[in-house]
Amino acid sequence: MTVSADELPETAAPGDPAPPPGLVVVGYFDQPTGYGVNRPRGADSWLFTWTTGGHGRLWHGDAEVRAGAGDLVVLAPGVPHRYGVEPGARHWEFWWAHCQARPSWRTWLRPYDAGEGMFVVTPTQDAVHGRVEAAFRRMLADARWTGTDAPPDMAPGDDPVAVAHGTAARELALCSLEEVVLLTAGTARTVRPGPGLDTRVRRAQALIAADPAAPHTVRSLAARVALSPSRFAHLFTQQTGQSPMRALREARLRHAARLLESTDLSVERVAAASGFVSPFHFNRVFRDRYGMPPGAYRVGGSMVGAGDVEAQ
Repeated sequence: MTVSADELPETAAPGDPAPPPGLVVVGYFDQPTGYGVNRPRGADSWLFTWTTGGHGRLWHGDAEVRAGAGDLVVLAPGVPHRYGVEPGARHWEFWWAHCQARPSWRTWLRPYDAGEGMFVVTPTQDAVHGRVEAAFRRMLADARWTGTDAPPDMAPGDDPVAVAHGTAARELALCSLEEVVLLTAGTARTVRPGPGLDTRVRRAQALIAADPAAPHTVRSLAARVALSPSRFAHLFTQQTGQSPMRALREARLRHAARLLESTDLSVERVAAASGFVSPFHFNRVFRDRYGMPPGAYRVGGSMVGAGDVEAQ
């Protein structure tokens, strides 16, 4: 079945069908009060929405969420859903994409599962909003690539909906959407310290979360937050309940678990990419933390996911 962007409505109506499975379709809408879509049989594809202005409301089975600027909401296929402008809001401005999600994305989305196959990735850091929107703009352009010359530069108002037909165009578009998933899930996943923590401890936690594989030491972290190593180690342990190096090891193990779930890197390369110098040490501490060696964790389908551990 061939579908063009011209055949997709700019304003959806209740009962409007989703694009056929296998297509990559991306669009940009700024809809007024009264806009809404109702799919009582759900869709065969995943739906990604990124709100840039106003407010929307999305229902997916029994799960419901109000989406504001900077919220990524993802709906899995096969569940009745509906969405539209938030009642009382003047408009809802958002990017959207229908596609088959890459399997690795589920690892990043898992911590934001709101039930019924709805994933609500929030809060995302303001610093990445511009890059996320740029990725969607690039996705819109890449979806129209014919394979000759370069994909065109496009503003959302020029052509608000695009369907990727060619294999290369689909893969390019999905790469842009993958960037959206990584940017939003990666920054929303950043450690959010509890109330009352010293700002220097918060800064150290953020440094560890941002790059757990870096060669952090008590001395290097202390220097970054302008404390002596002994004072920093005491303050960090007192306020978080674990030493800086224990927090670093936990962050490295979570990072390694995500790599095992979402890549085909060898165990040795996962160890190195997660900051472990010795593969033997990595195997031992990974088994202690997850109850199985890294290879079995990957083969077993990652039944205990990195997101599950973070929630403990």
